[in-house]
Amino acid sequence: MKRLIQYFQNIKPNKTVLWCYLIWYLVTVYFYFDPSPKIWMNSIGISAVIGTALLLSVSSQGQDFWQVFRLYLMPFCVSSFSALIKGQNFFVIVSPRIEETIVAVTLCIVFLGTIAVIKKRF
Repeated sequence: MKRLIQYFQNIKPNKTVLWCYLIWYLVTVYFYFDPSPKIWMNSIGISAVIGTALLLSVSSQGQDFWQVFRLYLMPFCVSSFSALIKGQNFFVIVSPRIEETIVAVTLCIVFLGTIAVIKKRF
């Protein structure tokens, strides 16, 4: 727990944005989950191809585990997100159902508030 608090105490704005992206993605998966293996296998395949290309594009720098993980996770999330919302009348990434958007925004605000509290208290 101490490592997690320390991580969030030192988190930079760019990583905070990535965490909010992940929250938004997870909320969308919660509301629109489709158990079809085709969606998830295609997303894994796209992740392998694009993630490897991204890794090769930054190979001159030293990467840690989490950076490599993100390079593969992002294409997986993008491809599965687009498959899940296809035909659902989303406006870019915003759900047509206000309740779902409120859940995603609220969770991001709670996350940002938690980060603010950790930075002030620790």
